[in-house]
Amino acid sequence: MKHLYFFTGIFFLSVTCVAQTDSIENKIHALVKKMSLDEKIGQTCLKGTSSRSKGLSEELKEQVRKGLVGAILNLTDTALVLQIQRIAVEESPNHIPLLFGRDVIHGYKTIFPIPLGLAASWDSVLVEKTAMIAAQESYSRCINWTFAPMVDICRDARWGRIAESPGEDPYLASVLARAYINGFQGNNPAQPGRILACSKHFAAYGAAEGGRDYNTVSMSRSTLWNMYLKPFHASVQAGAATFMTSFNDLNGVPASGNAYLLKDVLRNQWKFPGFVVSDWNSVTEMITHGYCTDEKDAALKAFSAGLDMEMTSQAYAHHLKTLIAEKKITEQQLDELVKNILRIKLYAGIFENPYFKEKEKFTLLDSAALTLAKKSAVKSFVLLKNHNNTLPLAATKKIAVIGPLAEAPKEQLGTWIFDGDKTNSQTPLAALKKMYGAENIKYVQGLTHSRDESHDDFNAAYKAAKKSDVVLFFAGEEAILSGEAHSRADIRLPGAQERLIRKLHKAGKPIVLVIMAGRPITIEHILPNVSAVVMAWHPGTMAGPALADVLSGKENFSGRLPVTWPKTVGQIPIYYNHTNTGRPADSVSFVGIKDIPIEAWQSSLGNNSHYLDAGYTPQYPFGYGLSYTKFVCTNSSIEKNTLTVKDSLIVTLSVSNAGSRSGIETIQLYVQDVTASLVRPVRELKAFAQVELKAGETKTVRFAVAVSELGFYNNEGIYVIEPGAFNLWVAQDAAGGMKQSFEIK
Repeated sequence: MKHLYFFTGIFFLSVTCVAQTDSIENKIHALVKKMSLDEKIGQTCLKGTSSRSKGLSEELKEQVRKGLVGAILNLTDTALVLQIQRIAVEESPNHIPLLFGRDVIHGYKTIFPIPLGLAASWDSVLVEKTAMIAAQESYSRCINWTFAPMVDICRDARWGRIAESPGEDPYLASVLARAYINGFQGNNPAQPGRILACSKHFAAYGAAEGGRDYNTVSMSRSTLWNMYLKPFHASVQAGAATFMTSFNDLNGVPASGNAYLLKDVLRNQWKFPGFVVSDWNSVTEMITHGYCTDEKDAALKAFSAGLDMEMTSQAYAHHLKTLIAEKKITEQQLDELVKNILRIKLYAGIFENPYFKEKEKFTLLDSAALTLAKKSAVKSFVLLKNHNNTLPLAATKKIAVIGPLAEAPKEQLGTWIFDGDKTNSQTPLAALKKMYGAENIKYVQGLTHSRDESHDDFNAAYKAAKKSDVVLFFAGEEAILSGEAHSRADIRLPGAQERLIRKLHKAGKPIVLVIMAGRPITIEHILPNVSAVVMAWHPGTMAGPALADVLSGKENFSGRLPVTWPKTVGQIPIYYNHTNTGRPADSVSFVGIKDIPIEAWQSSLGNNSHYLDAGYTPQYPFGYGLSYTKFVCTNSSIEKNTLTVKDSLIVTLSVSNAGSRSGIETIQLYVQDVTASLVRPVRELKAFAQVELKAGETKTVRFAVAVSELGFYNNEGIYVIEPGAFNLWVAQDAAGGMKQSFEIK
C-alpha cells in the first residue's frame, strides 16, 4: 500500500513556498562548502552543564569562537546567552548562530499541570495555548529550543516519567503531540515568541521493562508501529523541528545507535527534514549498554545510525575527524548531518534573529498566563468518586484541611520545573481560606511531607476532623517522587498517609481525598474510608484557586483519565487496548479468591485470564471521570453499515445533560477489528469530542473517521486495511457504551 505523508507547520511545501525552500537549501549548500571539517563537527555538538549551572566558562567561549559548538543547553542568564551568541555570530569563522535549549516541559515561570494532567483535559486547544505561553515566557529569557513534548506511550504507572507522558493511548497522544508542537512553534517558528519543539524520546521509552527508567525494551514490530510510533509520526506531520533519542535499547539496539529508527523509519519512510539530538550522554552510555567497545565506537555507531547532534558527551568532538581520516565514515556523510542542523536554524530564523528581538514584549506570569494556568488545572482534575454527593462543598461547611500537600507550594508544581518558583504558587489552603473564610477552615498538616512516617500530629488531625463537617485530605507524592529516574515499585500513598486517613475515618465525618501526584496511585485499600476522590495530578502555579473552584462547585469537573487506573501494582501493565486472549475474563466465569471452595477441583473455576485476588478490571477505566451533572447518550447510528477503503465511518448520536447544572462531557468513539491476520485490541480510540451542555440541553455529535484510519501495521511494518467485521462503541469511557457493528468490504 502506498503511503502519502502530508507535512504541516514549518515543513509544509506548497506551490507558494517552493522558492523559499529552494533558497534555504541553496544557503545551506553554500555555507557547508565554506565550513572547515572542525566547524562541521562543531555543529553536531550540544554543549552545556547541569540545570543548576549559572556560569559561562572561558573554555566554552573559546570553543564557540572557533566554531566548535552548535548549541548550548541550560544557560539561563540572558546576558550570558547574548554574550556568547555575539561571539558565535561576530567572531566564529562562518558566523553561525547557536541554538539555546532548555527543558521547558509544562511551563517556564507560569507552571501548568504536568503533561499527564494536561492529557486528562482531553483538550487540544487548551494544551496548545499552554505551550504557546511556555514558548513566549522562555523566549523572553533567550531560549529558542525546548526539549518537549514527550510523546512516549506509557502503560506502567510505576515509571516515573509517566508524569511527562500523554498517557496510554496512541490516538490521544497524537492529538496532543500536534497541539504541543503548534503551541511551541506556531505557523512560523521564526516569529518572536516562538521556539523549536523536540519530540521525544524516540522510541518506545515508555515501555521500559518493569517501569524502571532507562531499562530495556523488547517488543514486536507491530506493537511498536501500532502503539508507540504513532505519536512520533504525528509529530513529523505537525512539523516538529527536532527529535530526541531515548535512553533505552529497543530489541537489543540502543536508540541513539538504532539505524532502523533513525534512518529506515524517521528519514526514509517519514521523510523527516529536521535534526535528531541524543539525550544526555546517551551516545557514550551505549558503551555501558554493551553495544559499543569505547567512545570512538560509540561515535561511529551513532553517526552511522543517523544521529545528528550529541548532547553533552563528546564522542563526536573527539573522534569524528579520526573516523573520517580512517575512511570509516566520509565527510560527505557528515555534511548531511550538518545540513539537517543548519536547515532548522535557517527555517527558525536564527540567522536573522540571533539576539531574540522583541523579547521584552513577552512577560512572565502575567494575568493571561495565570488565568490559563487556572483553567488548565480545572480541566485536568478528574472526579473519581463522589458518594452521596459529598461534593460540591456548601459555603456553610466547617472544613478540616489535613495532609502533606495542602500547603506545599514547591510540590504542587510537579516534576521538570527547572525555572518554576514556589513563591509564585497559590496553594489550596490559601485559596480555601479565601473561598470559605479563614474562620471556617481548621488546618492541621498531619504529616510534614508525603513520605513522613511520624504519627505525632495524628491526634491533632483527628480532633480537627471531629469538630468539622467535612475533611479535605490533600494526599499524594512530592514532586521528586515522579519524573526521570524516579520509578516506584509500590505506588500506594507513601509514608503514613493511609494510616492517617484510617484514623480520620473514625471521626465519622466524610473525607474528600484530593490526590496530587505524578502518576495514578493505588487506593483500593482506603477507598471504603473516603467519600470522594479527586485526582488533581500536580496542578502547577494556580493549583489552589483551581481546586477551590471545583470543590466548591463554582466550576464543574470535566477531566477524564488518560491512563487506566490499577487497583494494585500487581495488575501492571494494565491498559484498555489489550487483546482478547483465547480465554478472556468476564463477569460470568470469573471466580475470585474468596469464592473458591476448600479443596476445590483444579479445573472447576472457569479458567480465564485474570488475577484471583485483583480480578480482571481496573479501579477506573481509561477515559473515566465523573461530573456534578449527568450526561446521557442516545440515538447512536451508523450512516452506512458497509464501507469501502475510500469511505468514512460516519456516526451520529444525541448527548443530553440530564442533570441540574451545565457541564462538559467527552464522548469517545472506540472501534474493534473483530478478526484479522494479527490479533487486534478489544477496543481502540479513534475519535472523541468534547460537548458543553447546559442543564436539560441536548446536542447532536457527529464523528467522521476515514476507513483508512482503521487499518494496522503488521509485523513487517506494512500498513494494511483488511476487510471484515468491525465493532463500534460510542462511550463515556473505555469500559462502557452500546455495541454496534459495521463491515469493510
